[in-house]
Amino acid sequence: MKYYITTPIYYPNSSPHIGTAYTTIAADAMARLRRMKGDDVYFLTGTDENAQKIVRTAENAGVDPHTYVDGIVKRFRELWNLLQISNDDFIRTTENRHVKVVQYIFNRLYEQGDIYKSEYEGWYCTPCETFWTENKLIDRKCPNPDCGREVELLKEESYFFRMSKYQDKLLEHIHSNPDFIQPVSRRNEMIKFIEGGLEDLCVSRTTFQWGIKVPFDPKHVVYVWLDALINYISALGYPDGENYRKYWPAEVHLMGKDIVRFHSVIWPITLMALGIPLPQKVFGHGWFLNRQGGKISKSRGNVQDSFELIQRYGPDPIRYFLLREMQFGMDGTYSEDDLVERLNSDLANDLGNFVSRTLAMVVKYNQGKVPVPGEDAGLEKELKELSCAVKQGAEDKMLACDPAGALEYIWQFVSKCNKYVDETAPWNLAKDPQGKQRLDTVLYTLVEAIRILGILCAPFMPGVPEQLKTLLGTEGLFRDWEQAEQWNIIKPGTVIEKGDPIFPRIDLSVYAEVQSEDVAEKEEQKGEFKEGIQTMQGNIKNLSPELVPFKEEISIEEFAKMDLRVVKVLQAEKVEKADKLLKLEVELGNEIRTIVSGIAQYYTPEDLIGKKVILLANLKPAKLRGIVSQGMILAASHDGELEVLSLSKEMPSGAQVK
Repeated sequence: MKYYITTPIYYPNSSPHIGTAYTTIAADAMARLRRMKGDDVYFLTGTDENAQKIVRTAENAGVDPHTYVDGIVKRFRELWNLLQISNDDFIRTTENRHVKVVQYIFNRLYEQGDIYKSEYEGWYCTPCETFWTENKLIDRKCPNPDCGREVELLKEESYFFRMSKYQDKLLEHIHSNPDFIQPVSRRNEMIKFIEGGLEDLCVSRTTFQWGIKVPFDPKHVVYVWLDALINYISALGYPDGENYRKYWPAEVHLMGKDIVRFHSVIWPITLMALGIPLPQKVFGHGWFLNRQGGKISKSRGNVQDSFELIQRYGPDPIRYFLLREMQFGMDGTYSEDDLVERLNSDLANDLGNFVSRTLAMVVKYNQGKVPVPGEDAGLEKELKELSCAVKQGAEDKMLACDPAGALEYIWQFVSKCNKYVDETAPWNLAKDPQGKQRLDTVLYTLVEAIRILGILCAPFMPGVPEQLKTLLGTEGLFRDWEQAEQWNIIKPGTVIEKGDPIFPRIDLSVYAEVQSEDVAEKEEQKGEFKEGIQTMQGNIKNLSPELVPFKEEISIEEFAKMDLRVVKVLQAEKVEKADKLLKLEVELGNEIRTIVSGIAQYYTPEDLIGKKVILLANLKPAKLRGIVSQGMILAASHDGELEVLSLSKEMPSGAQVK
């Protein structure tokens, strides 16, 4: 099947930000999955350069518009390269191939009577590049909820496009094709807007000359939104190019919700007037908001530089976070704190730790070679059945333009893989002389699970397969989407290597230093934090059980968020200049963690070494006395006494407490 997907073409009036990056990453993930399914994919992105706001921005910068946009377009291309965007084409509206098609279409619409000359008098918002009638203004300002800025009254000779002529035909198409505008909330908005009545659209300007000239009246330039939308077919070589015949109509036009109106009204009416088939789907995703609820956008001056984020965390983590946070049909929330928390939790702890544990066990228990598996038991059958369901569920979500939903499916499999390790306990099988065949089956299943995760993650994080193919000692395992539900692909005897973690944990001490330029203030905050912890410990220690109030009730789902694990204390020592703190090195499965615990008044280091204790493993790390503590040891306290919770029976480190 052919599959044509587009992003909007972006205004190159400043460097791209995370909102821009989201749309392109999401389109890239959809394109990558379809290629893995064997489809013939064409993925288009680009820049919209013929706008009045470009002229004003260039003037403010003291350069001509062409020089200005060339510099910004270079930044777009660099960012897409860093993010491993796999677009097949990059269209610029200043390119000759685009200019020719726009002039051809304008001339054709004029000749058939759909464009006519008149005089325009009305209100224009330059930041939105939008005309508004006076009754649509709010307090005589732009009614766009993301704008609200001053508009200017224009009166000039213009050409108009007979939008009203096609109103009923467009409504009929929308009602007959429920998936044409998605999600449903956007569809309902557009139906209401169109039913309110469409006016003919002013499609030329004479007050500036940066843009595409009207072919038969060169003092006019074509209105940016008519010009820009044509990129989707000019890039294909409309009207008689091979790619146009092969790939049009588009399967998906993907964009932010603020420009859905242009794509679901002006664009389809233009196509109807030309007798061209309409795209199958116009999808308007939500915005990224900051924690205060405001949209992250260039115009609001609150954007996060994408280049800095990639330099700090890498392209795959940024891709994962943005795709995971933008829930279907809703706005997403962005903060760097949320980013770090998500990356440490999902990528380092869940996925990365699973891969590291598995490969370490193959190296330790089978000399680094993939073993020959025996017969499947119930646990293997459950895991294999889940992989089939997850693969299909993720695929269905992506076809519905829902990357976050797809990743939620995939992380069900990640969670099940980690649970499978705990349930099969390879470390115990390795101790049993009769358990070799069962151990081989478990290890082989785990290696195959890594391969399947590499396939499932490939559209979202293309760097993951590149890392895994080195660790698994073979190439070509991650290109076929259908193999995400097939097992026994890796050949026994294949040599693997443990390697470095594919997603190392983010050092929160380094992260904190990046976030705070005021070192003195940071030290003061740390002091207040420590004092608060000590006060809290003192208050709890001095209360009897009868006086310690019960906390509010929680649901089983809330309790399930806590990841309690058995850990073995390997090393313990006092923290310098801290009477109450011990620094512990604990074994959590195949991972070594550092824990700072306020128990030095009750235990000597020697008391703890070798003990199996309980760790709250997914507690957000904190820095105490310059040491990053990755979890909390559980203890009971009463009447001035404290006892660390430990186990009387032998349990492996890493085992879950349920």
